[in-house]
Amino acid sequence: MRSFNCKRVWVVSLLCVGVLHVGTSWASGPDNDDKIAFRSSRDGNQEIYVMGADGSTPTRLTFNEADDSGALWSPDGRSIAFHSKRDGDREIYVMDADGTNVRCLTENAIEDLVGGWSPDGRQIGFDSTRDGNFEIYVMQADGSQQTRLTDNPANDLDPAFSPDGSRIAFTSDRDGNDEVYVMNADGSNPTRLTHNEGLNSAAPVWSPDGRRIAFETIRDGNWEIYVMQADGSNQTRLTTSLVAPDTSTWSDEMSPLGPVATTPLDDVLPAWSPDGSRIAFASKRDGNWEIYVMNADGSDQTRLTHDPGMDWGPGWGRMVNSPPLASQPALELDTPPSS
Repeated sequence: MRSFNCKRVWVVSLLCVGVLHVGTSWASGPDNDDKIAFRSSRDGNQEIYVMGADGSTPTRLTFNEADDSGALWSPDGRSIAFHSKRDGDREIYVMDADGTNVRCLTENAIEDLVGGWSPDGRQIGFDSTRDGNFEIYVMQADGSQQTRLTDNPANDLDPAFSPDGSRIAFTSDRDGNDEVYVMNADGSNPTRLTHNEGLNSAAPVWSPDGRRIAFETIRDGNWEIYVMQADGSNQTRLTTSLVAPDTSTWSDEMSPLGPVATTPLDDVLPAWSPDGSRIAFASKRDGNWEIYVMNADGSDQTRLTHDPGMDWGPGWGRMVNSPPLASQPALELDTPPSS
């Protein structure tokens, strides 16, 4: 029997994550009100935590016997989307940034995994096996109007909206192995960006200015973080491992893409800072999974978490100084200032 009733109660004043007035409401300074959400097993099972961008004051947000993971900030910093097994299978939830007001958005006897928010905060992209294999869907931020975007016998995952909302980057194995693709926001015109036969690339995320995409890839023998131009050109390695992978140990813990090698120096799951100057990521370089941060060019790689538990899946967000969402003006797609 499921331990959590996922029936939806539509409370418009709470669920309307509304419109982000991007051009004028970003907080000043690279770390002013910046937060990193992440999942951790430090208290026994996988829960969602939040900490300062410098690793300070890690605070637990979820308290459930089931695993909670995949934390992603809404563009306005007021909400966090995540997926959880508290209903028996992984479903998508949204909670306020302080961990209160948890509400369920999907209700299926299959896997629903959160992917990313649209830049105006009105939609959430996700992947689901509801039609037999992993496909990409989009829904309104209150869970309504769930719409399938991809239709392929292969697996399509990891949807990430571009900052202007016109495109979605994603991972697919439609050409044999996992590669990074981009498509229009309505699912049309899928285009492959990475080309590494037999060597997976996954987890794409757009830079805040829309010019670059960071991703993880195993093309060098173990998982490393790369960045490329939004058209797939100039693919550049940011992290560097010094050992070959230990292929005697395999785990599906890293992503729904299937078994992947886990080695002491794997670097995965990049997440851009709101100003585009830095990238957070998870790494096993110190023996267990911890959260790190580096400059966008790969320099100054710094460990943020220090716990025997597994710290994983960083999601970078920023609180904004803006009027209540219901009274905000129409979306302005000015690019947040870069430092």
